[in-house]
Amino acid sequence: MNRLFGTDGVRGVAITELTCELAMNIGRAAALVLGSKEAGKPHILVGKDTRVSSDTLEAALIAGLTSAGANVELLGVVPTPALAFLIREFNANAGIMISASHNSFEDNGIKIFSGNGEKLSDEIIAEIEKYVLDEPEKITLKSGADIGEICSLYSGKDAYMSFIENSIEGDLNGLKLLIDCANGSAVSCAGIFMEMGAQCDFIGNTPNGININSNCGSTHLSAISETVKAGNYHAGIAFDGDADRCLFVDEKGGEVSGDKIIALLAKSMKKEDKLKNNTVVVTVMSNLGFHEYMHEHGIKTISSDVGDRYVYEEMKRSGSNIGGENSGHIILSDYATTGDGILTATQFLFLLKESKKPLSELVSEIQDYPQKLIGIRVKPEAKENWKSNEKIKNTIKEAEIFFNKSGRVNVRASGTEPLLRVMVEGKNADEVEIWTNKIKGIIESELCV
Repeated sequence: MNRLFGTDGVRGVAITELTCELAMNIGRAAALVLGSKEAGKPHILVGKDTRVSSDTLEAALIAGLTSAGANVELLGVVPTPALAFLIREFNANAGIMISASHNSFEDNGIKIFSGNGEKLSDEIIAEIEKYVLDEPEKITLKSGADIGEICSLYSGKDAYMSFIENSIEGDLNGLKLLIDCANGSAVSCAGIFMEMGAQCDFIGNTPNGININSNCGSTHLSAISETVKAGNYHAGIAFDGDADRCLFVDEKGGEVSGDKIIALLAKSMKKEDKLKNNTVVVTVMSNLGFHEYMHEHGIKTISSDVGDRYVYEEMKRSGSNIGGENSGHIILSDYATTGDGILTATQFLFLLKESKKPLSELVSEIQDYPQKLIGIRVKPEAKENWKSNEKIKNTIKEAEIFFNKSGRVNVRASGTEPLLRVMVEGKNADEVEIWTNKIKGIIESELCV
């Protein structure tokens, strides 16, 4: 089990939990573990989102990197997937993103990518954690000419946007879009949709350091739903804080989940003979309606643990080139090594344009089973040992027996927050609500502060 890194890096309240000292030590350990095994200084890229704490943590992080001998190139505010792309594009040894994704501004995080632009394996994470937590004295600090240098990679964003534009064989002319940048990293790149020919209006595009994800972005689709419906738009797009995920609303204001985006992209890829091994990878949280739709179209589905890192690992094992999460983390591995909201939006918008149909019509053929997803804040120790609680286990088992094959129950610890996440799904919304409340009640009575 990782001691610092969750499913999406290290996260915590910036400065008090994710401290400057911790950021510096992570930088030193990363420089040692991920640095070049050959002669010369490691080359590491650093990006960040718009949080007020990102500049402070960036300073601490690069102090750690350079003091351990790594050369650092700063990307500034960029989407996380832009960092992953640029690691490969500029042949860096690694890349580090300062972001807490969809969390509120008080939190921040550190995500690390390998030299091939992929999330780190558990083995590499464990090695970094060892130096940070157990053996920091074994990291040799440099002096004189061996100290790393710092510069800015001004061409990075342009290279990423060119890659996005070249990912489709055409343009987005004729589409009218409302884009919600979540006051986050998407602000730096969302203009690409206009460059590809779409008519765009923007909200959530005035970051001030404390308004990232605040009543905007992919976790608050109501911010664009009514405006899209009233404004005669073809679609609305909402990104999260670091733009590694996106969700849509259709022209009627209806929410379009990640499952539906994946389903329609996979169906299109199969039609064009581009769906590798006729397989899609999703997580255990994906809706039963998604699986039924894929079965109807002869497409195999594989379910992984929650987290785009686990989706990508399963995609590599199965030889699939599309996978993702209902939350909007979608990986198109013909192009990218991680979830990329800007890329996903581009591919989906091109599909929408080529279909010559309203988005609401495209998604209407995919049934959604009633699903309830809640997060319950629990004591820190309970997040790890809740499975040993007999009352909770028995209640979950009762729910599973009740739903049998016509529904599902999934309870798991969040990989990024001190929460237990409960998902209940079935054909009857009232039954879903009743069992969600039962499970919630027993967890709160047993595990909450």
